[in-house]
Amino acid sequence: MRAGGEAPHQVLGRLRFLLQCSECFRRARALPAALCYVPREVQYKICKDPTAAAAAARSLLSVWDSPGPARGGKRAARATIEVRKGGCLRATGEEYCNGAGLWVKLSKEQLEEYTGSHELAEGWVLAQKFGGGDKLVPVDSMKFQWQSQVFRSAHKPAASWEQVVDLTYSMRLGEKPRFVEQDEAAVQKFRCVPPGWSYEHDMELGRFLYDRNEKQLQCGDCMKEHVSNVEVSSQVGDCGADSLMNNQAHSFWESNGPPGQHWVRLSMKKGSIVKKLWLVLNGNDNSYIPRRVAVYGGLPNRLQHIRTVLINENSFQSVCILRNMKFHLPVLEIHFLECRDQGYNVRLQGIKIKSFWEWDLILNSEVFQPAQLVRYPLLEGVDSSVLYRRAVLIQRFVQILDSVLCYLIPPSEDSIGTFNALRNMKPFLLLSKQSTALIAHCLQSSESTPPAILPKLHINRQLAREHRANPALDRSCRHTVFTQLYEGLRSSKHNRPLDYRWPTNHAQWWECNFVTEGIIDNGGGFRDTLSDVSEELCPSSGNVPVPLPFFVRTSNQGNSSSDTRDMYVPNPSCKDFPKYKWIGQLIGAALRSNEFLILALPALVWKQLAGEEVVWSKDFAAVDAELVKLLEMMEGMDREAFEFMFGKELTYTVVQSDQRVVELIPNGSNTVVRYEDRKEFIRLVQKARLEESKEQIAAMRAGLLCVVPQPVLDLLTWQLMEKKVCGDPKITVSDLRRFVTFEDFLPNDTRIQNFWEALSNFTSEDLSRFLKFVSGRSRLPVQITVYPYSANVNAVDLMPQASTCSCTFFLPKYSSAKTCEEMLRYAVYNCVSIDTDENWGE
Repeated sequence: MRAGGEAPHQVLGRLRFLLQCSECFRRARALPAALCYVPREVQYKICKDPTAAAAAARSLLSVWDSPGPARGGKRAARATIEVRKGGCLRATGEEYCNGAGLWVKLSKEQLEEYTGSHELAEGWVLAQKFGGGDKLVPVDSMKFQWQSQVFRSAHKPAASWEQVVDLTYSMRLGEKPRFVEQDEAAVQKFRCVPPGWSYEHDMELGRFLYDRNEKQLQCGDCMKEHVSNVEVSSQVGDCGADSLMNNQAHSFWESNGPPGQHWVRLSMKKGSIVKKLWLVLNGNDNSYIPRRVAVYGGLPNRLQHIRTVLINENSFQSVCILRNMKFHLPVLEIHFLECRDQGYNVRLQGIKIKSFWEWDLILNSEVFQPAQLVRYPLLEGVDSSVLYRRAVLIQRFVQILDSVLCYLIPPSEDSIGTFNALRNMKPFLLLSKQSTALIAHCLQSSESTPPAILPKLHINRQLAREHRANPALDRSCRHTVFTQLYEGLRSSKHNRPLDYRWPTNHAQWWECNFVTEGIIDNGGGFRDTLSDVSEELCPSSGNVPVPLPFFVRTSNQGNSSSDTRDMYVPNPSCKDFPKYKWIGQLIGAALRSNEFLILALPALVWKQLAGEEVVWSKDFAAVDAELVKLLEMMEGMDREAFEFMFGKELTYTVVQSDQRVVELIPNGSNTVVRYEDRKEFIRLVQKARLEESKEQIAAMRAGLLCVVPQPVLDLLTWQLMEKKVCGDPKITVSDLRRFVTFEDFLPNDTRIQNFWEALSNFTSEDLSRFLKFVSGRSRLPVQITVYPYSANVNAVDLMPQASTCSCTFFLPKYSSAKTCEEMLRYAVYNCVSIDTDENWGE
């Protein structure tokens, strides 16, 4: 499936296949049978564990009536199958992976052949066990081997889903090879669309898989979690093996003995797989730094050489000596062959390991436990086996997409939207392994040479601050940092416009001379101006006026029950399109660089900038949630309720984000909406609101395309674009502590201790949700006041409450910090509309 090695007919066939799949995903229909293909029969042979003791002459396989228990499970097997050395096991091609490992299914006929029992309708055997052991490996069946020998045929029947895709959708001359007969029941399990399933469910499942992969990539040092014991060849005094694991800068391990005889032995916990192994060097004395090391791995008495590493002479901190192991090694041993400057002994400040449990690296049904799905409400309540099978299909789909992505998205900047026909597949690009490299290539190939001399701009931040305090005094906004930068770059001294297409390492776009400030701009001043521009365009505080006319606060900012109150949209009344274009250029420049332009824009805007389709119910709720609910309610009303609520006061008009009233039809302000016309009214309102900032966004996108090639926008999802432009708005507990005040608590109140201990286990996204729950805003700064929950003083383990209007949080008593954590997390993900300002009794 490697991109670039496919024949033309194969590429075209895969494109046809992707188009059909895309339509099926979009309309929540059964996916093509080729994607869901499972062979009816597969031959397996026993592959003995190379790390085990001497192989026995036979193997006994336990049979379960369903995929057996995960690690620690107690369920008993139903039967046993004996497979002799050199023999094969005949099974179906249906596989299932859970926390125990990879399982294969045997049909009733196959079970009868091996066990003689008629009791089980089907059986499952463990083909590959997590943590090591014997494996069942698929091989060509004896029937096909015999046919190949007798008829000297080079064409084997297609037995994998990839082959079936190519043979089904590729046009070729001559007779097509046959398929191995498919397992109809297994294929139907894959093709069956879960009840109530939609395109949005697939998107959320894709995001879950992406977040899971990202979490693994961001995994920190796993030394204590995955290493059970550390031994060393020798040591000096107290500088022993413990120093390699304590992460203390002042301690180290030092060997004691002749050169070439020093080693460190790591005993790995069962099931752990090392992805990276670093030595943390102690650079105080060059002669103690290792120059050449060898890494061995395997069983303690059967270690095998893995690699030898020559450490760069310029390395004085951490050096990676092992990466990307594919299987578990019970023991890793590091031999120090020689030191720098012919030194005798070794000093190491520590050892760091990035590793995973074997079961975490392979998609299995255990990852879909309810506790893991709390951040993905559309997936909650769906059976884990259903999610697992759907995820397998998404992975297969992305695998085919990756193989032809370079044909879909030509790296040329002159692309005319090749990807348009497959627009529905764009959200799956989050899972693509090829898109990142293609994006980097497109950006690099479109780079320009940075200016030899940076533009020098005079910025008066004092005038900008005065304008922010009262923007109404100067409608031209000429004193804002934004306008000073814009006019300065357009002045006659800088006739050549900046194109912002510079390499990533070009860290400064202009140089600032701050009036009345004694600052020499070596990059810090430039970054300050970007922060100032961000704050002027989309102020982080909802209590200050907006200094510039380009964006306006969403209707949600005035709605205390909304969980998206900190967003802005382009101002429909502002027609200064050249400046919108420049904003688009700045967005493009941030995307290409390591700088950030923090703009609090909803998905509605980012999607249009990225060229994605917007959906009213999903995307406009972040702009005006009350209007979305009102129209939804209006559509389902009966005539009596409609007349009671609206009477003759509802006309064909709508209020835009800039608070202007516009007519939806000619003379709309004088035309009353009738009950039978309400659906047409709803359609007109939705169209008007979705398109109210169309011209402004088009100007921003035009500026963006001046800096970023079209193929990059084809490859970027709106989430990745926002992250690249605005950065990852991570929130830490230490950041949050600075903005939280406790009232009416005793200093040693256990509620406060439980509260902070609970939040310390929150991820950045969880903390962002907590902010939204309390204040309606997802980023700091927000001043939060915490009071004791007083509605029921003696009650324990109640759901917390918040008043978003006053940014107040009411903290109940909890029996433990763990319970507090669970209740808080549930509340911030599921109770975002709970607000004590509301009268819930009405």
